[in-house]
Amino acid sequence: MAVPIGLYVHIPYCQHKCGYCDFNSHAGSDREEQARYVDALLAEMDLWAARPELAGEQVATVFVGGGTPTLLEGTQLARVLTAIRRRFHLAPDAEVTVEANPGTVDVEGEKLHLARAAGATRISFGAQARQAHLLRRLGRIHTAADVEEAVAAARRAGFGNINLDLMYGLPGQTAGDFRDTVEWALSLGPTHISAYSLIVEEGTPFHREWQAGRLNLPPEEAEEEMFRAGKARLEAAGFAQYEVSNYARPGFRCRHNLIYWRNEHYLGIGCGAHSFLRLAAPLGNLGAPRPGLSASRVQGLGEVITAPGRPGQQYRFWNLKHPGAYRRALERGELPVEAGEAIDRRAEMAETMFMGLRLLEGISDARFRDRFGVGICEVYGPAVDRLREQGLLEWSEGHLRLTDRGLRLGNVVWEAFV
Repeated sequence: MAVPIGLYVHIPYCQHKCGYCDFNSHAGSDREEQARYVDALLAEMDLWAARPELAGEQVATVFVGGGTPTLLEGTQLARVLTAIRRRFHLAPDAEVTVEANPGTVDVEGEKLHLARAAGATRISFGAQARQAHLLRRLGRIHTAADVEEAVAAARRAGFGNINLDLMYGLPGQTAGDFRDTVEWALSLGPTHISAYSLIVEEGTPFHREWQAGRLNLPPEEAEEEMFRAGKARLEAAGFAQYEVSNYARPGFRCRHNLIYWRNEHYLGIGCGAHSFLRLAAPLGNLGAPRPGLSASRVQGLGEVITAPGRPGQQYRFWNLKHPGAYRRALERGELPVEAGEAIDRRAEMAETMFMGLRLLEGISDARFRDRFGVGICEVYGPAVDRLREQGLLEWSEGHLRLTDRGLRLGNVVWEAFV
């Protein structure tokens, strides 16, 4: 039986783009532009629903992300969610997540009520920090009070599965600030907490500040203390860490993100959205129309391997990034795919390793053998032996996983399998 797939839908609009953000997001849209974009999303869904890749496929999870999905009018957000259920075969217990900025949720909760009525089952709020000075430094438009009101509104709307995103390692943040943020987040009663360290991404305002020596980041020891203290407090409160940055109460792990970490198939809808699918019919704009692989430069991604969309071949591919270009392709009746790369068996194994090792359970050797016909050590024996000797990996009940030390040096481990 085929493994169910995930569905990601991208809403690119934000009220304000934060200084650390390198996501495909755009500030300054109006209602008319947003409505045209939703029309385009539905058109792309129609095209994919008619293709053989989705015939008989069950969608186990949906994630509506951004950007800020809750910047849309409630009726437009409901249109998106309703269209997903009408066009795709959702599992009866499908997890349907909507990302939300607390500053864009109306106090009455009308958007949340409409989203819940249209099939959303999980809400994810970008809380980030409790302290007003840190929220201002990040460029967030909300306050701690907005988060508290948004969580209460989500509960009134019927959401029983609520995630809060938190960040540590922020400019001017102390270990005490992060402990206070975690305590505050727990007081709101979420079922899931994501705690991410700040990554200064190239091309962002934060990166330019860092280059100029103006980004006052905490020292490495303080960031380590934030991680350890946060982990200890969350686990004491009944949250289990199941991935490097993610904690959940029993039964509330994010099933959509597990699809990514287990390197399973998913379809991305929307501008800049990425997909990983086995093509059942040609998709001609994945590369040069000739046999074999060729190198093609894709804007912002350097050299990647592209090829025609051959039936039976697995591909990672991505849509046009700009909302206008994306919309115009769909107005011509075309799928808005920009480019992609063929994923052969060796690449699939490597991705399965470095993604799966983000999970605390690690990678099942039996599952790896079922998928690829060989065991992990038959392919990666020397790398595994070296990382075990360094105290970064260990075997536990048939799973290869990070040690406690490896958890904080994950990049060293993951790079061994790239």
